[in-house]
Amino acid sequence: MKYTYKFRLYPTQEQRVKLGETLELCRRTYNRFLSQINETDEIPKRTNLQFQLPEMKKRDSDLKQVYSKVLQMVLYQLYSNLRSLSKLKKNGRKIGRLRYKDKGWFKTFTYNQSGFKIIKTNNRLDKLHLSKIGDIPIRVHREIEGKIKQITIKRTNSGKWFACICVEKRPQQEKSIKSAIGIDVGITYFATDSDGRQIENPHNLEKSLGRLRKEQQKLSRKRKGSENYEKQRKKVAKLHEKIKNQRDDFLHKLSRHYVDNYDLIAVEDLNVKEMIGNNHLSRYISDASWSKFVRYLSYKAESAGKMVVKVDPKGTSQEHKHGELDRDYNASLNILERGMKEIGMGRAESTLVETEPLLHLSSQDVITGQVQSSKQEAPAKA
Repeated sequence: MKYTYKFRLYPTQEQRVKLGETLELCRRTYNRFLSQINETDEIPKRTNLQFQLPEMKKRDSDLKQVYSKVLQMVLYQLYSNLRSLSKLKKNGRKIGRLRYKDKGWFKTFTYNQSGFKIIKTNNRLDKLHLSKIGDIPIRVHREIEGKIKQITIKRTNSGKWFACICVEKRPQQEKSIKSAIGIDVGITYFATDSDGRQIENPHNLEKSLGRLRKEQQKLSRKRKGSENYEKQRKKVAKLHEKIKNQRDDFLHKLSRHYVDNYDLIAVEDLNVKEMIGNNHLSRYISDASWSKFVRYLSYKAESAGKMVVKVDPKGTSQEHKHGELDRDYNASLNILERGMKEIGMGRAESTLVETEPLLHLSSQDVITGQVQSSKQEAPAKA
């Protein structure tokens, strides 16, 4: 299985310039190849265009500043985008042509198989060696497990640099199922599970919306391209990043709790894209990021030898097999039952907790690791 680590880079000013120049040369290469493809009736093979790279370097000496594998991966990225367009067309979507990348729109470049090395320093910051760029300080905040296959360098809108390190790991052997849980996601409560917990939705976007609107209004009043515009653009980008980081932190910690404590996790197979079409709820659904939560659950479970099962969401709240319970709690019990049936384990045995109030937890409880493994472990209230 493939696994990606994301680490912050701390390049010097000189290295920032080199990284920026590499991005710009990759952008130009992408646009050149796209131009060739657009001028032909039939898309040529990727290898045919790849053979042109040595000649392109002779004509444009600036390209010699970029490691050869990086330029090859630019071409790979272009063909990957073409495949995505083709897939959309097959699914009946109306599509146009790929757009050329303007300045600022090209955010990543990739070293595949070679041209990189992580150098341990026994200090807070290690070094990431990138061919043609140099040794960049990197904060490796956790141990890298598995064989490194490629490294993607990414610049965010706020100007920060990150290394996304893709490794190949052996999949864990699936463990026997001794504990299982069903999770119903929602807007008021982000998650209600079959063990009787209700976890509030952090509403990260909603809490920062006022400030975000003010900063975006300030940006709209600046002259595009000016220094003041660029400063304000970075302010807005940093605020968006903060919201995203808060959301991801919550989702990572909640998904980690469930994977650490349960062998089987049943969730609804929701069509979130269709649900976002609801104009009244689209912002709240997008902010909740249910799809990302399930994605985090899935890859963490796979890495730990656990199992995530997606079940049909139809009627999970309407079926009252367990009596008149809280709507979301009732749904979580039905989700668990469907998940157990999905893997052929029959009806799930659940201890109903509706005789007492459900255990309500704040998003801060999740972030600080105060989620109890079961309702019975909750501390008694005075």
